[in-house]
Amino acid sequence: MPERLYGIRHHGPGSARAVVQELDRQRPEVLLIEGPPEADDLVRWVADTGLEPPVALLGYAADDPGRAAFWPFAVFSPEWQAMRWAVQHGVPVRFFDLPYAYRLTDDRTPDSPPSAGPPAIPAPATAPATTRPDQDPDPDPAVTINAPPGDQAKPEDLPGAESAAGQESDAAAQPLTVGDGDAATGRLRPVDPIGELAAAAGYDDPERWWEDVVEHRGMPAFEAIAEAMTAIRENAPEDPEDLLREAYMRTVLREMRRTHENIAVVCGAWHVPALARKVTAREDAALLKGRRKAKVAFTWVPWTYGRLASWSGYGAGVRSPGWYHHLFTTGDDVVPRWLVDAAHVLRAEGVPTSSAHVIEATRLAEALATVRGRPLAGLAEVTDAAEAVMCDGEPLRVELIGRRLVVGERLGGVPDAMPAVPLARDLAAQQRSVRLKPEALERVLDLDLRRDTDLARSRLLHRLRAIGVPWGEPDAAQRGTGTFREQWRLRWQPEFAVQLVEGSMYGTTVLAAATTKVTDAARQASSLGDVTALVEVCLLADLAAAYPPVLAALDTRAALDADINHLMAALPALARTLRYGDVRRTDVAGLATVTASLLTRVCAGLPAAVGSLSDEAAKELRGRLDGVHTAVSLLDDPELRDRWLTTLESVSRRAELHGLLAGRVTRLLLDAGRLGAAEVLRRLRLPLTVGTPPAHGAAWVEGFLAGGGLLLVHDDALLELLDGWLADIPAEAFGDVLPLLRRTFSGFAAGERRAIGERIAAPAGAGGTAAEPLVLDHDRAALVLPTLSALLGREIL
Repeated sequence: MPERLYGIRHHGPGSARAVVQELDRQRPEVLLIEGPPEADDLVRWVADTGLEPPVALLGYAADDPGRAAFWPFAVFSPEWQAMRWAVQHGVPVRFFDLPYAYRLTDDRTPDSPPSAGPPAIPAPATAPATTRPDQDPDPDPAVTINAPPGDQAKPEDLPGAESAAGQESDAAAQPLTVGDGDAATGRLRPVDPIGELAAAAGYDDPERWWEDVVEHRGMPAFEAIAEAMTAIRENAPEDPEDLLREAYMRTVLREMRRTHENIAVVCGAWHVPALARKVTAREDAALLKGRRKAKVAFTWVPWTYGRLASWSGYGAGVRSPGWYHHLFTTGDDVVPRWLVDAAHVLRAEGVPTSSAHVIEATRLAEALATVRGRPLAGLAEVTDAAEAVMCDGEPLRVELIGRRLVVGERLGGVPDAMPAVPLARDLAAQQRSVRLKPEALERVLDLDLRRDTDLARSRLLHRLRAIGVPWGEPDAAQRGTGTFREQWRLRWQPEFAVQLVEGSMYGTTVLAAATTKVTDAARQASSLGDVTALVEVCLLADLAAAYPPVLAALDTRAALDADINHLMAALPALARTLRYGDVRRTDVAGLATVTASLLTRVCAGLPAAVGSLSDEAAKELRGRLDGVHTAVSLLDDPELRDRWLTTLESVSRRAELHGLLAGRVTRLLLDAGRLGAAEVLRRLRLPLTVGTPPAHGAAWVEGFLAGGGLLLVHDDALLELLDGWLADIPAEAFGDVLPLLRRTFSGFAAGERRAIGERIAAPAGAGGTAAEPLVLDHDRAALVLPTLSALLGREIL
């Protein structure tokens, strides 16, 4: 036979070593690798030291960048090592899988087989993928991502004390296809060849069998693997998509035989019998007939080990890419070196781990391998040993090692000169300019906007979010009322490469793309709230060119929108823009007029909007009131502030006002100095008098006290009045009032609740409100003992 067929499992370190050994012996004239033929010209970049795995080939439709696919490679991927060998030895390389351009077309003849389209891949944040690698040894090199980037691996999905099952399948360096429509349906092969072989050998774990027989063997076993796959495929049902791919592979192989005699083929082991089978060119042409190509483009992009892991749903993924990286890059002393790295991880988290721990864990791992009849200690053995000796049986420590080492945090890199869309090149230049390097591991970034570099970083992150690349997520929990601080959580995802391709339709630079996209969004916005949010985006991202059209759209929407809730919801973002524009050195001229006009309309419409409200409507409007009140204080305009407070005074005098709103308006007026303490006590007594429904009084109290309990700590008269009202609530009505009171007081800080309780319990003259010292009524207290006994399940004496 004029060619040698090397059937491999993708992302397998043993297969990668074996392929390199065989290529050194064979010295082929040409090398064929399972992969997209459109990427042939990109193989030369493998010789560039800037192309550092893990990386992936990115292919996308020229007319629809949202339809894209990835072909990931790690340093331990056999295809990657084969490419490196070929480039170093000057051997031509061709990818010979079914072209990706065929996958993007659905205009087939009626008798043609189903599209070799990508099965679906769930988002990492969902349950583990149902397509387990050990169920499909060579899944179709197209796996669809239909969800946003997810989180890190879940603890239950990481390898721990269990075996290393599901490490990886006999799959190609498989593409992850993004947004391929109807083709995004999951697929399993009719038979699991690895499972069949493992069962025949008496193994209940296919992955353990593969590691023992192949990965730990230390020598090539391609002939044996090909013979085993041939025996399985003789009686197994065929997958139509495999037949289509293999027909194209054989077509390319025939073409190569015409010009070369010494050919090497690296492909999934499942395909070896099909490529060695005698099939006529006419039969293969019939399978491929009627398919047309779409226009596609390809480039290299960085990848991560997290996205290479099988928990992400990647059909050819491995559960432990970090472990496989260690196996491939570590020549000797694999187990002790791994446990030394694990000790470093634990020490970095403050867990004391000594050299003695490493020595004992190494001995235990080797002993476990011997007891279990394994030729070498595998991931299961080193994990069990680390858990027992170094982690003291603590699952969280095992999870930490799993995240940091077993999966890993490695992010690949590509050369600066790599062909890419102009938007991606501009982003790379800006990342270097602001010294912000993409990383696979989530990190927290604190920014001081008074510094030029931090301000540039903030603008870049906001611009990326505007074009749909959420590299950074602002930490709202850490955002206070200050104007100079921002906190972000950064984590780079490989899928952002596709979003950059999609965003390139808006512009060739990050600034131009964000400006165009925000401007288009303002024109198409259907509500005032949508346009208001865009105004704030213009401020945060410093989109000066987008500001005039967005402001014009805001003016138009504000004039047409008569809903008081919409108007009130729009004010906070506008006020923040006006207040903090100077901090970000942004020109906000013209926005003050629109904001003042909106506030005037709110003041005119609010008195009519507060009447006859349900509890839910009153709760929503209370939040709007707080937002507008805060916005007015940010504006620092005495005239607008006076107009707003006058409106609140008018609203507070309405007899039919809902208790929640009445209490809140009274509190706002008190804080603003528009009401004295005596008037507040008078208003509080009205809903708390006998004859008023307790629920109305509780709502009034909730509205008045919302936001903090310090007022009760420092105002003895108010605390005494409220204490007396609570004591006078009838027993039959107390059950209805209690949930409202619990909701109110649960919003107080723990220290505030403690201080209020201490003041209630303190005797007179010691800062308390009681006229007499508190005396415990033992008879009344004894009434609750039977209930406590039932709840606790024991007798209380």
